Amino acid sequence: MPRLLLVLVFAFAPLSAQVKIAQQGDERISVEIDGKPFTDFYIGPKTNKPYLWPLRTADGKAVTRSWPMADAPGESHDHPHQRGLWFTHGDVNGYDFWANEDGQPGAGKGKGKVVLLKVNKIASGKSSGYIDATFEWQIPGGVTLLTENRRMTFYSDPRFRILDFDATLSPDREVTFGDTKEGMFAIRLAAPLEEEQPKEIAEPRRTGKLVNAQAKTGEKNVWGKRSEWADDSGTIDGEPAGVAIFDHPGNPRTPTYWHARGYGLFAANIFGLHDFEKGRLPDGSLTLVPGQPLRFRYRVVIHPGDPYEAHIRTMYEAYKAMK
Repeated sequence: MPRLLLVLVFAFAPLSAQVKIAQQGDERISVEIDGKPFTDFYIGPKTNKPYLWPLRTADGKAVTRSWPMADAPGESHDHPHQRGLWFTHGDVNGYDFWANEDGQPGAGKGKGKVVLLKVNKIASGKSSGYIDATFEWQIPGGVTLLTENRRMTFYSDPRFRILDFDATLSPDREVTFGDTKEGMFAIRLAAPLEEEQPKEIAEPRRTGKLVNAQAKTGEKNVWGKRSEWADDSGTIDGEPAGVAIFDHPGNPRTPTYWHARGYGLFAANIFGLHDFEKGRLPDGSLTLVPGQPLRFRYRVVIHPGDPYEAHIRTMYEAYKAMK
């Protein structure tokens, strides 16, 4: 190939990628889909756990709460640890990796921190792109309890925003995930996707509606229940939109329990039996030793309309059939 043509090919290759992923210094990695910003992955030394924020619809509307990274009118300022999309747990050998922001004491023995070890690879592509990174779950003193290898894959689509999450947790020593509702794969949703709140809460109007695979609706019927998927939808800036989370059929203890609250917390957690089952089942903790990795996979679908218009059940069946 002539030298000039070769230079031009490489110069314009990134522009042809429909999913464009790029490192932005040591603090974050940006994800752009079809020429529009989708999210940023915060991984820098100032973060106590990695998180994606904000998550957006295909037409650019944020489906995650702005605070505490930014502020938006009418948002609640509770739970500062609930940032965008994250993956941690509130009791790992007694240390709190969930409510672990600066200024929070942490439950049990105190706070743990999820620290970036290495960004292994970022890849852009025409139909998909991914981030592959390794993290250490550390307790005070810099002791590593477990190593997390995570890959997040992002897909190009004109109507949907789809994210596949795949994390393997490998214990460096004996590790116990304690029985607490405070976990594990979680999103803090934007105010319009919260369920209707007391009248004294300002605009925007809360329009959210939770529904699970068993067609149960509302926090009362979704929280603490097991289901293959759950969805929260409502109206954002006058347009119907929603977010679904799929629990992979190969996950531990599937189908997962849902720590899904009307105020906007939307989480899948298999370790909260004490709270979810109100003492009816044995302790939900799980102990691992080195050589016993634990793998978690989820799919997030950000969609137009409600879950029925978006055919979320059909999309889950297609996800379930994947290897």
